[in-house]
Amino acid sequence: MTTTTLAKRAATGALIGLALGDALGFPTEFNDVPSILAKCGPWRQMELPRPAIVTDDTQMTLAVGHGLRTAMDRGLLGPRRLERPLREEFVDWYQSPDNNRAPGHTCLVACGLLKAEGRPWQEASQPHSKGCGANMRVAPLGLVQGLSEEQRAGAAQLQAALTHGHPTALAASDLTAHAIRLLAQGAEPTGLIGLLRSYAYENRSRYHSRWLGDLWSRSDDPTPERFIARGWDECLAVLDRLRDAVRTASPETDPCLATGEGWIAEEAFATGLLCFLLFVDEPVTALRRAACTSGDSDSIACLTGAFAGAHHGSDAWPTEWADRIEYQSDLVSLGALWDA
Repeated sequence: MTTTTLAKRAATGALIGLALGDALGFPTEFNDVPSILAKCGPWRQMELPRPAIVTDDTQMTLAVGHGLRTAMDRGLLGPRRLERPLREEFVDWYQSPDNNRAPGHTCLVACGLLKAEGRPWQEASQPHSKGCGANMRVAPLGLVQGLSEEQRAGAAQLQAALTHGHPTALAASDLTAHAIRLLAQGAEPTGLIGLLRSYAYENRSRYHSRWLGDLWSRSDDPTPERFIARGWDECLAVLDRLRDAVRTASPETDPCLATGEGWIAEEAFATGLLCFLLFVDEPVTALRRAACTSGDSDSIACLTGAFAGAHHGSDAWPTEWADRIEYQSDLVSLGALWDA
């Protein structure tokens, strides 16, 4: 743990930021940019809705956070120790009356299957889905202290794989958690894309069998290494698009035109990160830009908020916004645990 992390309260900043982005993007999801501008006015002046209601993105982030906390309270983090509480949290979310925020189809199908006692989780995982539901909820794995690189990567991929079994869903979730971790530790945003490319290349053929078991065998790939490489190759391709966009994209242009609409995991990661990198020193403006996009606006803004909050800490967000976000006490409680 670094002094910088302690001083800026990176975990609290990231969790509050992702919820704020989620709430800001909730009313604009499924709208094109002209429709958003007609409804909300100039995007740089977008205000947090009243009440500040979040979507399944924040709800499932909290599920991952609670499952992770339970697992680590029981001892050294490993796949068996994490899988059970995560599964229980996901099923609780699935059955909750508050699960009425247009949740993703893949998460609903997989969580319904996870309800069955004794069913291996790999049988619930949806092998052809790489939706952004895999990584819009992964931020806790980038924020919790005391994990080895193997634990963090394996756990990030496992939480994705419980619902989304496509290799790109796994790789993008790992990459998202790694980016949040780097920013929380004080990495300079200007060098972030290079660090992420290096991480992707280093892990391109690394299949975390201890965490994923035989998940790969449900694909058409001949080996586990070929399976996971397919996911990392798609992440590397979107990182190339992101690198070009940071140099050439206009902040006034819809970021989805450069890095994708965010319905799939690698594009949600890239477009969320692009919005942060376009406005590194203006975290609220970054959130507004992310919410005013033609794609999966709540998930894009959710990830933008996690990146910006990890970098700047809790002071990034206006108190008047942070104090009235839904689930505020739960978010602050988990953030304080991981900032301590």
